[in-house]
Amino acid sequence: MGVEWGELPPELLESISKTLTIYVDYLRFRSVCRSWRSSVPKIPLHLPPQLPWLMLSRRAFFDLSLNKTHLLNPQPSHRTRICGSSHGWLVMLDETPQIRLLNPLTRATRPLPPLHAFPNVVAFDHANVGREYLIQNPYGGLYAFNLRQMCNSFLGKVVLSASPTLNDDFAALAIVGQNNLAFCRNGYDSWIFLNGEEEEMNCWEDVVNYNGLFFAVSKGGTIAVCDAGEGCFPPRVSIIQTTTPFGFAGDIHYAVFSAGDMLLLIRVLDQDFSDHAGEESDLVYRTVGFEVFKMNWGLLTWQRVETLGERVLFVGGNSSLSFCASDFVGCSADCIYFTDDYSESNDDDACGKHDLGVFRLRDKSIEPLPCFNQNSCSRLRWPLPIWVSPNPC
Repeated sequence: MGVEWGELPPELLESISKTLTIYVDYLRFRSVCRSWRSSVPKIPLHLPPQLPWLMLSRRAFFDLSLNKTHLLNPQPSHRTRICGSSHGWLVMLDETPQIRLLNPLTRATRPLPPLHAFPNVVAFDHANVGREYLIQNPYGGLYAFNLRQMCNSFLGKVVLSASPTLNDDFAALAIVGQNNLAFCRNGYDSWIFLNGEEEEMNCWEDVVNYNGLFFAVSKGGTIAVCDAGEGCFPPRVSIIQTTTPFGFAGDIHYAVFSAGDMLLLIRVLDQDFSDHAGEESDLVYRTVGFEVFKMNWGLLTWQRVETLGERVLFVGGNSSLSFCASDFVGCSADCIYFTDDYSESNDDDACGKHDLGVFRLRDKSIEPLPCFNQNSCSRLRWPLPIWVSPNPC
């Protein structure tokens, strides 16, 4: 005899739900009927990392797999700056000292130590309008920052070690003014600067977390490895000087672990002129290519990579991500999906024509992302787009 779909045993429904690996599929499964919804958890803890969505505006997120835009609850105002995206959480700054974490799916928030809790912030006085922060530079000099300057340029990227919901002992690593790496753990009142084995000044470009370790890379290819494991205080930091091949140069560097290998992506920019109709042209920058290198840990050298094989990479203001393209619909293998994480001071950003697209290694071509129409006025007033992994926990 047949069994009504709504009368399937809860144990069977739960077993079936655990075979689903895409978050949207899990939501559809729960929406079939009331009995299915009540038989499986609201929050699926078994899901692997998800293909990221592209945050287009304060509430619009583009899903590559479905070629569809999801509208979530209203996000913070346009005055808010996003300086990181890790494990589905955004790192938010505004014109206050507060640093907040936000999960756009669940609307959950968590605090990080505030801006005035960094070691180089000598003083903060809200009444000193236009000069609220007093900052000490690496050479001992002092200079003033106002609220907007502090929001826009004090912090580079901030990366988390884990989702704050899943790990209450999560940590964060931040690039501060390019020359400093700052660390905090949940529950800390302040940030601490990390001093490696060598005191040489490095221009840190990117940071990523892998297997419980933070890895930062400099413009010259130097690697800082931070062991922030439980009980490590202060965290242990090792500076690894590497050798680089001829022609190792570019404008922006990204670190990403892909299939166990540490890759360094070098983004190459070129100067162009904006095409404001009826207005004087302005100098802007656009991505013209990427070069990819792999770390040879035996020789401590960066080696050029000609193909990513079946892998696909997502870089920008987010913590860099790597996936096997065949595991997902909507993305192509041997490609780098990149977003604009540099043009807040670029004139092109004023018109919302952000520098983002898909770079194909096989022929060095660049294609637009499907959600970005160069001729659409909907692009106006976009914030800097950023990849966000949909994470319900």
